[in-house]
Amino acid sequence: MSAESDPAQRVAIGISFGNSYSSIAYTSGEGKAEVIANEDGDRQIPSILSYVEGEELHGSQAKTQLVRNAKNTVTTFRDFLGQDFKSIDPTPCHQSAHPVPSESTVAFKVRDTEAEEESTVTVSEITTRHLKRLRQSASDYLGKDVNAAVITVPTNFSDAQKDALNKAAKEAGIEVLQFISEPVAAVLAYDARPGAQLADKIIVVADLGGTRSDIAVVASRGGIYSVLATIHDYEVSGIQLDQALMDHFAKEFLKKNKSAGDPRENDRSLAKLKLESEAVKKALSIGTTANFSVESLADGVDFTASINRTRYDLLASKHIAAFVRLVTHAVEKAQLDPLDITEIIVAGGNSHTPKVASAVANAFPETTTVLAPSTSPTAINPSELSVRGAAIQASLIQEFDLEDIEQSSHPMVTVTPHLSHAVGVLCISGEESSGIFHTIVDAETPLPVRRTAIISTPREGGDVLIKLVEGLRHIKVTKPEPKPKKEKSEDDDEDDSDEDESEEEEELREKTWKIGNVLSEAAVKGVKKGGKVEVQINITADLNVNAIFREVGGKGGVRGLLSGPKVTQNGSA
Repeated sequence: MSAESDPAQRVAIGISFGNSYSSIAYTSGEGKAEVIANEDGDRQIPSILSYVEGEELHGSQAKTQLVRNAKNTVTTFRDFLGQDFKSIDPTPCHQSAHPVPSESTVAFKVRDTEAEEESTVTVSEITTRHLKRLRQSASDYLGKDVNAAVITVPTNFSDAQKDALNKAAKEAGIEVLQFISEPVAAVLAYDARPGAQLADKIIVVADLGGTRSDIAVVASRGGIYSVLATIHDYEVSGIQLDQALMDHFAKEFLKKNKSAGDPRENDRSLAKLKLESEAVKKALSIGTTANFSVESLADGVDFTASINRTRYDLLASKHIAAFVRLVTHAVEKAQLDPLDITEIIVAGGNSHTPKVASAVANAFPETTTVLAPSTSPTAINPSELSVRGAAIQASLIQEFDLEDIEQSSHPMVTVTPHLSHAVGVLCISGEESSGIFHTIVDAETPLPVRRTAIISTPREGGDVLIKLVEGLRHIKVTKPEPKPKKEKSEDDDEDDSDEDESEEEEELREKTWKIGNVLSEAAVKGVKKGGKVEVQINITADLNVNAIFREVGGKGGVRGLLSGPKVTQNGSA
């Protein structure tokens, strides 16, 4: 009996399928996500297939073929799925098998059999072969036949691309239970940790991948995730970091070997240069120095050099700065301020570079927690975030019928209205004309929602006016008062005065609230001295608001039904 007809027969895993690397994970009996190593011991498995006299090599073994067998080695093919040839950018494949048009899809010409003739293999078939190898590695490790998976995809993966991936997975013997977006999987990986406290927060997932950068701003409200904004950029990626090292070592090689040719101008030398530069980049993520060593780099000349992390940070600085700009732009696109961001999850293999996390942290206030290995001792491996989240999701849904899973993840269910502005109350008593805003329902909270809050009233008690209002985020900027100028004596050096003028204090920025629309007003009479007021708010899916105001311990109270506050749709980023 198949897994599709009987969910009890499913053995499900999580799969993170990236352009550069893929990974597989399962959830143990204790509910902990574990990343699986393949037969080569790799937990980050290169998304590469290579063919040598009909034999298929996969992962790290295939990657080594980029030097001697580049034309029969297929790399960076994920984003070609579900697309026609005219819409793709083949640039990342210049040092491997080049994509070619094939009917309405993309294909590769490789010698994947013992015959001399090349075969035309579609990107869908390449994906099926890749997923088969991942499935086999997981089955060998678990001792069970893996037949289902939750697979992560970028937030801008189209329906056509998902359909193509679903078809390729089915051909590989994998039932796709669900596609989960990479940033949501990363957030889930953190929220599912033992002892993790579930709290309302706004998170930025900053993914610096091998061929692209993906930034997403996610609001977490009551365990429901809403993607508020996304940014994708192919010009900022690990390829640029590799290129910075490649250019550096190529110049060093030419300095020491003036008669030799430029290793960047020969395909085989370029492949060696690239592979070793990537190894150096990884080494500098762990240590402060790394050695570059290649036999016969160009014209038969061996080359050895060393580099320290400070030098690498300098070489990569403009690319890291561009990544940080993407992160801040994503926050602006979500119409938020850096002060609104609770956490930044730094993801992707290239974010192991300590400078990436520190540069992101410097662009945000100290109140924002940056979760990366170099900034937080509890951070999860950035390369494993997506696959851990996928494995956790797989364990949660693997026993449900596929029809039920599809219905529960349908846009009619998942794309729900959510609040554009916070809703809260002002407590006013006596001669006061305004009160302090108390947030009850945060902005970006999906509807329907019910919240109860206990609000302290002014000490003197008496009659209290409660206003139910919308709260608008506001950043208060306080400029420091100019320092009084000191009287200069003739003996004072001009240099000293220049130094004083250059010492300018930074502006103080803090998040405050501006009061928007007043939704309702109610008077609670005769509140005891030092008493408190209980406020209950129920905002329905059709945007009506039921509100109850009463003194804590009192009976009855004031009830009201009013038209709803402003909403927007989530999932529209």
